[in-house]
Amino acid sequence: MGRLFGTDGVRGIANEELTPLLAMQLGQAGAYVLTKEKEHKPTIMVGCDTRISGDMLANALMAGACSVGANCVYVGVIPTPAVAYLTQKYKVDAGVVISASHNPVEFNGIKFFDGDGFKLPDALEDEIESLINSQMQGVKFPIGPGVGKIKYRTDAREEYINHAIQSVKVDLSHLKIVVDCAEGAAYYTSVEALKEMGGEVVAIHNNPDGTNINANCGSTHMEELQARVVYEKANVGLAFDGDADRLLAVDENGKVVDGDQIMAIVGNYLKRQGRLKKDTIVATIMSNLGFFLMAEKQGLHAEQTKVGDRYVLERMKELGASLGGEQSGHVIFLDENTTGDGLLSALHLLQVMVETGKSLSELAQIMEVLPQALVNAKVANHKKERYMEYPEIAGAIAALEEKFAGEGRVLIRPSGTEPLVRVMIEGKDYEAIQAEAEALAKLIQDRMF
Repeated sequence: MGRLFGTDGVRGIANEELTPLLAMQLGQAGAYVLTKEKEHKPTIMVGCDTRISGDMLANALMAGACSVGANCVYVGVIPTPAVAYLTQKYKVDAGVVISASHNPVEFNGIKFFDGDGFKLPDALEDEIESLINSQMQGVKFPIGPGVGKIKYRTDAREEYINHAIQSVKVDLSHLKIVVDCAEGAAYYTSVEALKEMGGEVVAIHNNPDGTNINANCGSTHMEELQARVVYEKANVGLAFDGDADRLLAVDENGKVVDGDQIMAIVGNYLKRQGRLKKDTIVATIMSNLGFFLMAEKQGLHAEQTKVGDRYVLERMKELGASLGGEQSGHVIFLDENTTGDGLLSALHLLQVMVETGKSLSELAQIMEVLPQALVNAKVANHKKERYMEYPEIAGAIAALEEKFAGEGRVLIRPSGTEPLVRVMIEGKDYEAIQAEAEALAKLIQDRMF
């Protein structure tokens, strides 16, 4: 069996791979590991996205936590960054989000935050996993008054909205904004925050029914938002994912503005304001080459990490940086929250538009986006890390690296959350790199199936 935790918690098909039993075990082991040093009765905050399986898994997890003596506060449907913020604000011992982010409805996931609102390091996740594998060996289960209880709160999302509004003060009364809520956790918080700040908001995909999350909408399906921005003659479009920890934007002409561009726009604005710590932005190896060229030209330091916002965050903390993120739209403003935050990203981007008086298309010109071809190869989850063990695949990758040396790059990596190997080629001729990426992905899929 492979490692239970991926790059973003435990994830799988709900009720098949991620069962109520596993959720209960994660609740038991997670609560025990994260709170065992506490002398008081520990408290864990739990929230979820809009998936139909969320209540099932949340209640199973909270039952497990209560069984080892922890209390739970259930805040219901709420963005992932809201749980991170509220965990640290209320000084509870840990936070848990039930979500599979941008994945389809049949998936779900469980991710933990420590008492400071940060995702767990590998060592703590390994400790939780080890405890589950040992069937909770050595853990004493309390009885009587020692058992935990659950408290339900419905006001938490308002506190998160207030935090975002107070963090980025900007008058949006002159902007028309189309917001795609992905039928997910942003359906209320993002719309209300933008309206409270004066924006003229056109909301789409903000009627979640438990089964429609991320279905042809949100940050992974931008086409409808692009068309709607142009149709509405709006200033900007904002696309969230299912748990609202990432944001992609659309300019007034209907063109997508990705996470790299958002970091470039906001990072340079903050640098001019003297508010970008160390004049540094932490990005990943998947960030566009144009981002790093922009940083060099603008006098910014661009740091690279492995893919995954947890690795971005770790490097930010090491360096003392305040801004970092991923091309996919996870952007971390560490002075304001401890994880990727779609709403904060949106407000920072809108603030630059308002303060400079420039359109988003003008602002996006600060970096040239070099063509990237990204193709996914579907492989069995337990095989995805082993693609270099196949001589034909390794040879094909080496040939491509030699071909694109000096004027592009080839990056192959297994997905941290899905049964995929991602093939990314960057170069000057999009049609050529797309063809090469598709051919390599097909080879990987055929050989590793």
